[in-house]
Amino acid sequence: MAFFLEALLGGLMAGMLYSLVALGFVLIFKASGVFNFAQGAMVLFAALAMARFSEWIPIWLGIESRVLANVAAFVLAGALMWLVAWLIERLVLRHLVNQEGVTLLMATLGISYFLDGLGQTIFGSNIYPINVGMPKDPLILFEGTFDGGVLLNLEDIYAACVAALLVAALSLFFQKTATGRALRAVADDHQAAQSIGIPLNRIWVIVWFVAGITALVAGIIWGSKLGVQFSLTTVALRALPVVILGGLTSVPGAIIGGLIIGVGEKLSEVYLGPFVGGGIEIWFAYVLALVFLLFRPQGLFGEKIIDRV
Repeated sequence: MAFFLEALLGGLMAGMLYSLVALGFVLIFKASGVFNFAQGAMVLFAALAMARFSEWIPIWLGIESRVLANVAAFVLAGALMWLVAWLIERLVLRHLVNQEGVTLLMATLGISYFLDGLGQTIFGSNIYPINVGMPKDPLILFEGTFDGGVLLNLEDIYAACVAALLVAALSLFFQKTATGRALRAVADDHQAAQSIGIPLNRIWVIVWFVAGITALVAGIIWGSKLGVQFSLTTVALRALPVVILGGLTSVPGAIIGGLIIGVGEKLSEVYLGPFVGGGIEIWFAYVLALVFLLFRPQGLFGEKIIDRV
């Protein structure tokens, strides 16, 4: 039972991180109706900014406190993601209002390659550490209930809690704020939203900035665990099955889809892996997403795309 709980809790914590990355896809899709191929590049770019700013700021300002350096680096990286969002709207999206979805899709692909190159030019192409003070020691729970207890990683627990708080904040933002309601209106119909006075350009800047902040938090978490390297863009690929499962138009779907896939990966690897030679964790999510594409392409909570056209 303890082994099962370890796998279950580990899957839930991994699922929260998947949900965090998947939220970036959902946010952009809700605002523009297009799948954002640049989300992985945004995670990498934001993580590079955080890693390098936390290294440079103590040199620039003579700050010795790691906490202050990290806070300043986060603020600067967040400001940089706002600038990226503003430039994307000003130079790309503004000229593509009411264009075909495939045009916007290709635009996000171009943005992805641009951010990859820009990040390497500005911040370098080595592997950079991010140290935000998350503990890496193991934690043993329920020692009195199970023999040996349940072993968990403290860093994973902290990361899952941060991801859960951000996901909850974003959910409230969409449901309870005027900007969130305006964003939902833009997602339903660009022209109708403009006709009632909703500034489409401002909404796009906001949603790309929010997606950039989620990318920054995801990049900090993954960078703290693995180091910031250019393979970090593949983290977005881990979130693709999440948005397919939960639905491209659903914020709750991104959360629940991430939890389902995180738990499914861990449990299938633990209990089915020994019978098939292992490696289930690598492809489980994609097979599950393929099944949903065949039988419920809109996902668990998403709308049928055909109904939106």
